[in-house]
Order: sequence, then C-alpha cells, then structure tokens
Amino acid sequence: MKKLKLLTVLTIITIILAACGSKNNESGNSNSASGDDVTYLIASDASYAPMEFMDKDKITGFDIDFLAEVMKEAGLKYEVKNVGWDALMESVRQGTEYKAAISAVSITDERQETYDFSAPYFESTNMILVKEGSGIKSATDLKGKKVAVQQGTTADDLMTGIMGQGNTDLSRFENNALALMEMDQGGVDAVVADIAIVREYMKNNPDKNYEGLLDETNFVSEFYGVLLPKGSELKAKLDPAIKTVIENGTYAEVYKKWFGEEPDTAALLSAE
Repeated sequence: MKKLKLLTVLTIITIILAACGSKNNESGNSNSASGDDVTYLIASDASYAPMEFMDKDKITGFDIDFLAEVMKEAGLKYEVKNVGWDALMESVRQGTEYKAAISAVSITDERQETYDFSAPYFESTNMILVKEGSGIKSATDLKGKKVAVQQGTTADDLMTGIMGQGNTDLSRFENNALALMEMDQGGVDAVVADIAIVREYMKNNPDKNYEGLLDETNFVSEFYGVLLPKGSELKAKLDPAIKTVIENGTYAEVYKKWFGEEPDTAALLSAE
C-alpha cells in the first residue's frame, strides 16, 4: 500500500514537472512570435530641424514622428537618444548599445559596405544656401569660395569632389547648426546641406536675405533610411512596417504636418 502511494505521488510530481516545462516553452515561443519585450535604443543627432531637433528637453521632428508610427505598427518598444553624429555612426556600427539610428541618414553605396539600412522613407537632395545677389548659381560656382558643410555627410562628400581633397576653403563642422552660424558671422560664402534643413533655416530667418539653390546636375536625389548594424534582425521588422505606414496614409499625415505639402510616396515605394 505504501509502495503504491509512493508510486502515485511520484507519478503526480512527474506530471506536474512536465506541465511546468511545457508552459515555459510555450511562453518562450509566444514571446518570440508576438514581438519583443526589449526596448530598442535608437540614436539620433538632434540638430537637423525639421527632421530632428531639441524642443527644450525633448527630441522632436519629422523623423521622430515617423519613427513613432513605424514602431507602433511593428509592435516594438524603443527609446530615442540624442548622441551627436559621429557617436551615432560609431555606436550603430558596433551594434551593442544602440540598435539603430534615425537622423536624416542618406543611403549610399559606401555606407552600405559598413551598415544595413531600412527601406527608404524620405527623398532628399542637397541645397546651397547663399546670400541673395551672390552671383552663385550652381555647385561648380563654389570653386574658389569658402563653403561650410557638416563633416561626414553627403554634402561633405559632394563638395570634396567638386572643390578637391584638402581644399582649405571647405570647412567641416560637427553639425549644421555650427556651419550655419559660421555663415551668419561672415566666415563662409555658402553652406551646403540637405534641402529640408536649408529651407527650414530660411523660413525661420527671413531677415537674413538668404536664398536656397538647387543643382540637379551635381546634386542628385538621395533617400534616407533607418541606419542599422550589419546583419541586424531589425530590418525584417521595420521594412514591412515602413511600407504599411507609407501605403495607409499615415506617412502623408506626418509629412504634411512638418512640410505643409503632399509627399511623393510613389518615388519612395519604387526606390525599394
């Protein structure tokens, strides 16, 4: 009788343990299938108004609103931190603390050797900011002029190609705010930066008598993407969410909020 009771108890314990093990496995599978419990740290350089900038102690801008919609669609938790451009590029390359970056980062062949990118989410080009009546009409007119750019950007690459490697007339700054300040102080004849940044600066400073010049010959269209470490698993989660946000009209709402016009979403979707 005692042996039978003991056998019964052992059998019950075995069933309970087996049930516990099954429950843990199911919980693990459910978490991986339904989404991430982790909070992804996203780096940004909040000096690119209207794309991303500081409003008191809060990061705001088009990129930030767009990212919020994408992460909501993807069901992912995240936090954006302002770290500066150079730190942003290096931290995402390492892929340890920061798993992505959003900061008007242009997708280029050179960058794709080191990073992965999400699907394109914004079409841009570089623009030349000059004083009205400067006589400058194109990027090639900047040869022999003093020009400011943000270091490590496509504007830096383009103007280095036009003005020549090592040209001391080309000044590189940590961010566009410093480049624009240099122009305000008369230190340079022009600033070359992304079109959204130049237009926003002119809008906010109408008394400075600046004008923005497009040069479709020397400055071709670029597309921004969310910057990712090589081999990032986030790409497979972000790309479908980006496509949905663009196709369902949410993207257009965010775009019109910041730029006051309809976006060319067909160009974005075809750029994939």
